[in-house]
Amino acid sequence: MSRSSEVSAPRTPAVLITGASSGLGAGMAKVFADHGSDLVITGRRMEMLQAVRASIQERNPGRLVEPIRLDVNQHEEVFAVFERAAARMGHLDRIVVNAGVGMGSTLGAGRHNGNTHTAQTNFVAGMVQCEAAMRVLYRQGTGQLVIISSVAAARGLPGPMNVYAASKAALVHLAEGIRSDVDHQGLPIKVSTIRPGYIDTEMQTRTGRRHWLLTDYEAGCRAMVHAIEREVDDACVPRWPWAVFSMAIKHLPGPVVRRLI
Repeated sequence: MSRSSEVSAPRTPAVLITGASSGLGAGMAKVFADHGSDLVITGRRMEMLQAVRASIQERNPGRLVEPIRLDVNQHEEVFAVFERAAARMGHLDRIVVNAGVGMGSTLGAGRHNGNTHTAQTNFVAGMVQCEAAMRVLYRQGTGQLVIISSVAAARGLPGPMNVYAASKAALVHLAEGIRSDVDHQGLPIKVSTIRPGYIDTEMQTRTGRRHWLLTDYEAGCRAMVHAIEREVDDACVPRWPWAVFSMAIKHLPGPVVRRLI
């Protein structure tokens, strides 16, 4: 066969997901693998990352899944791990900033540690991950940054949801600013904000209540990946009922919002 008639095989897409040892991160990893992507998955619990890898490779034999231990609050580690992932995969098509916590309490109740940890993990560490991700994407000239926010970002929320909602709202604005930067430069880099609704995960279970609109775990993860692969700018997922829910809590009176959340 002549050199001119050779056709190179398409490159397998590569996705990096933080906070992928459980919950939405693990669920998205499995869906991305089903859709043909190789993966770098990170989290604090290596044994759980290895379990996620085993589950993926059982469903998709031969799929490359690289687990790397990472505490996103160790900021220098974030940069090192993102660079390691880029070198390992050769190219990162999608970087999903997903790691987060929700362990707040009502401000003024005297339990600031949970609120501080939530703000630091969700926003400060989220910003660091975006910095590390954009260094990779700017160098590549292509790719997609995905920031996982929440439908709770629609407005300030009361009680233990206060700092969580504020940190997720800050991520929305962070993503919007990065999107403006890449658009201004005319770069083929996509920036997507994904706002999942209440999805049946470990974090949701720890709240001690089941929201009346709670979305099935697998359906929620599939909806998130579908929105990411469509390269949306900003979307609530699953669209029904969470786009309507987000709009409602943004505009309804406070007492009604308290009942809805």
